[in-house]
Amino acid sequence: MNPSPAETYPRIRFDRNELAGAFGDIGTDLPLVVGMILAAHLDAATVLIMFGCMQVFTGLFYGMPMPAQPLKAVAVIVITQKLAPNVLYGGGLAIGCIMLLLSITGLVAWLGRVIPKVVVRGIQFGLGLQLATLALKDYVPREHAPGYVLAAIAAAIALLFYSNRRYPAALFIIALGFVYAFAFKDLSGVQSAVGLALPHIHVPAWNDIWAGFLLLALPQVPLSIGNSVLGARRTAEDLFPSKAPSLTKIGLTYSFMNLVNPFFGGVPTCHGSGGLAGHYAFGARTGMSVIIYGSMYLIVGLFFSSGFENVFHVFPMPILGVILAFEAAALMLLVRDMTQERLTFFLVILTGLMACLLPYGYLVALIAGTILAYWLPKLPQFQKNDP
Repeated sequence: MNPSPAETYPRIRFDRNELAGAFGDIGTDLPLVVGMILAAHLDAATVLIMFGCMQVFTGLFYGMPMPAQPLKAVAVIVITQKLAPNVLYGGGLAIGCIMLLLSITGLVAWLGRVIPKVVVRGIQFGLGLQLATLALKDYVPREHAPGYVLAAIAAAIALLFYSNRRYPAALFIIALGFVYAFAFKDLSGVQSAVGLALPHIHVPAWNDIWAGFLLLALPQVPLSIGNSVLGARRTAEDLFPSKAPSLTKIGLTYSFMNLVNPFFGGVPTCHGSGGLAGHYAFGARTGMSVIIYGSMYLIVGLFFSSGFENVFHVFPMPILGVILAFEAAALMLLVRDMTQERLTFFLVILTGLMACLLPYGYLVALIAGTILAYWLPKLPQFQKNDP
């Protein structure tokens, strides 16, 4: 249930719900971060430490479960094309500069006024579809028949304890994953991963920034505008109406993360509507959940990153798949305020399918969805978004 505008939460609070909510975005983040580490041969310690630092930063800065997530389009391109680390760092810096320019010139706020709410809802729905597909097709089948049983038990727990503030579902689901790992996984490689590690300084070269701009920034920026900025702002307005940040503020922190990460070997990061919805769905209401989540990456990066691949493969992927599926469901359910008018709901679904299925789908969805929203005569009440 969404909070009313009068319902407020403290900026930082530690309790069982914040601890449970800390795992609300792990199903999205962990496989993408690990995938980039393995595909691009990145230094695991540096990536994990910087990713954890960005989580702690956003939790402290926003005082709400505003996530720091790996850039999805960037991650997919890096994993599938196995790009060099220098190109990844250059692309992150290019993306940070672009978002800084959009923020300080007021173009992000202008886009928020021009792009209708119905289009933002469609992009949220499309991202939810992508996440659900990833969870059900890639994560749940990883352990074969035992994985389906494990996922079914985890899903039953999630449904049974969903929105239960006294007994948060995520704590039971994560505990189930650890029990399965200790019972059926080979833990011998975990001990070899122990050892202190620190980030390394890295200065991107101009040719890497240019290559990163062409290969990574151009596909990523439309998705970032739609989901990481407009979608995150809309979700924050839905869930935390009394303290939802402005589009400019979200754009500036987005750019800050990507202006810092490349110089310390971190992967490009963003905010996101899915992560915010996921943390909230599993109980998070303050910035503490994201701080706890980031601290886990910091601890692993500092002390257990020497054999990180071994550590990662210990935890069962079907558990991450269930968490990701519920994050996707929480994101898609945000479109329920668009269901009263048939034509409006149709445009939400159409925009979501364009975002999910077409090449450069988020760019196409932003442009085509906005044109349709202004052209269709029955949508005047949804032609303006919140600033």
